Amino acid sequence: MVQKFQSPVRVYKYPFELVMKAYERRFPTCPQMPIVLDCEVIKDESLEDGAKRNTSRRCKLAVDAPYIFKKLIGVDHVYFLQHNFLDMANRTLSIEAVNESFSSRIEIFERCRYYAHPDNSEWTCFDQSATLDIKNFFGFEHSMEKMGMKQYTQTTLKGKEIIEFFIGQLREEGVTHVERWTSPSDAAKSPTLDQASDQQHSILLDGDFIARSLGQLSPMQESKLLELRKMLDGVDDLERVPSYQTILRFLAARDWHVSQAYAMLCDSLRWRREHRIDALLAEYSKPAVVVEHFPGGWHHLDKDGRPVYILRLGHMDVKGLLKSLGMDGLLRLALHICEEGIQKINESAERLEKPVLNWSLLVDLEGLSMRHLWRPGIKALLNIIETVERNYPETMGRVLVVRAPRVFPIAWTIVSAFIDEHTRSKFLFYGPDCAHMKDGLAQYLDEEIVPDFLGGPCKTMIHEGGLVPKTLYKMNSLEDHDDEVAAELPTTAAAQALVPGNRLSANQQHDHRNLYKSVDLKAGFAHELLIRNEDPKSVLTWDFDVMRNDLHFTLYRVTQELPEKNDSAVSYFDLQDFVEGVNYFREEPTLICRHKESVQGSHVMHHNDSYLMHWFSPSGAQLNVFYEVLSSANYKGSMTSLQSAFSSNSSAASSVQSR
Repeated sequence: MVQKFQSPVRVYKYPFELVMKAYERRFPTCPQMPIVLDCEVIKDESLEDGAKRNTSRRCKLAVDAPYIFKKLIGVDHVYFLQHNFLDMANRTLSIEAVNESFSSRIEIFERCRYYAHPDNSEWTCFDQSATLDIKNFFGFEHSMEKMGMKQYTQTTLKGKEIIEFFIGQLREEGVTHVERWTSPSDAAKSPTLDQASDQQHSILLDGDFIARSLGQLSPMQESKLLELRKMLDGVDDLERVPSYQTILRFLAARDWHVSQAYAMLCDSLRWRREHRIDALLAEYSKPAVVVEHFPGGWHHLDKDGRPVYILRLGHMDVKGLLKSLGMDGLLRLALHICEEGIQKINESAERLEKPVLNWSLLVDLEGLSMRHLWRPGIKALLNIIETVERNYPETMGRVLVVRAPRVFPIAWTIVSAFIDEHTRSKFLFYGPDCAHMKDGLAQYLDEEIVPDFLGGPCKTMIHEGGLVPKTLYKMNSLEDHDDEVAAELPTTAAAQALVPGNRLSANQQHDHRNLYKSVDLKAGFAHELLIRNEDPKSVLTWDFDVMRNDLHFTLYRVTQELPEKNDSAVSYFDLQDFVEGVNYFREEPTLICRHKESVQGSHVMHHNDSYLMHWFSPSGAQLNVFYEVLSSANYKGSMTSLQSAFSSNSSAASSVQSR
């Protein structure tokens, strides 16, 4: 069995020469590594006028194992061979170590490297890797593997502590600087290779730069940042090296896994080049429909210095914007906002002289309804989320969602499944009184910049949104292509929640290829939809408009098997022995829905029964109705507070609904 070990790059904030002087003090033994009993120099040679030095040692190590184990293998100590290759001219030390004891049964190979920091010549980097190949060890292969892992981990943790100890010892002796090696023949030549390399970088990654531009980083994070930065030097077609802030964001997005961050960053750089993203700010011109009808814009800084973008999503005519701009046009608008965000982040950091790495988003949901979940709109939104998360990771610092209506948890359930878990944790939700409530917006926004539409004193230059005139539409009706759109929707669980998961009777199953179904009701007649539920705790949601006269809407639960209806003029309530409280139950109280009202609601279907949606027209009416069933597996939120919500078409909220 072969095991490979790799430690992260470690950074010493001391010059290479001083670190080497401290390193030499480790031999032949040091108190921090009691496992090393002795080190005998078996070869030591100096080459090229002292520029290079090759040293080999035979090291005696105590066996760090239980007593019974040592008795079984018959030894108390083992021997390793260590070979050091020091290059003072290029400021590197390469170390290779192999086991001498039990070499026919176990192969242990360790490689370490000290080298001058690629971006700060006054620092030193260290990396370490090892392989353990256990061929046959008296039946104790698994135990040896565990001990090998333990020993490697302990050695890695001790390494930096030992160097720091001896540097402190040198400091006490008055040694804080060691001159760099220079060739006797050209000692006067300058600058050195390292100095020339440093001059190629406009910014040295020193402690002041980190504190001023990147914030607090652990030594491990610093080393991984440098490791990824150095890897980018090997990219052949790289037109411009990304900033350290950008590199940091990609590392954070991949949980500090350098190889994953490198792959993600290279893909993003390729995407930027193919789509001319670097020229977007200079070349993009907002279409007239965006200028006149897009309810979003930049708005001051939050308390942390982050630029704030406001999006009044509930006032957005999703269908109108998409029909006017198309999928690509809407994506281009989103990317332009992201590029503006990066620009404003950098401007804020420069002005405040402190690290600012992301921006904040304030989303106003007043007016949001199920119509905003129009299928092509969802497809466009998911495309934007996917593109932004791939190419602008960790640029969103905080998302403040305000005035969330009761229907919002349904929308959030569907959309949140496509948002990275770490990004989801940045969302904060507030009700109508967000500006004045305790622990409200005042935690994050200064009082004087709270927008006026939230009860604050600050007027915004953000457009109110509203319906996009059909004269601006540039596409054919997207509803004519819903079959194609539905086929292209992602097949993940959350996306499948957009397709009804429960079986309807043959005659009652309505056509979901068109999102809303128009129904004409004669006076005294009812419209009924029967949903047979086979998924307890799934969620039934609805959204309908009363277009003419008043309607009565009720939701029932039916415990008996109902026959199929062949005549829409016949009601289930005309059946014999159909008795309330016996074989059907009123799940939602009857709502009187007035002319021009829009009604949204939802209900948790707890039982394996049928659910009957019932609209009754006393004097003849027309309604446009849409409903969805979200499976219990897809819905993760609490539905206890969700009840039917009304908004009049004549109100400010509903006047901007997407129709």
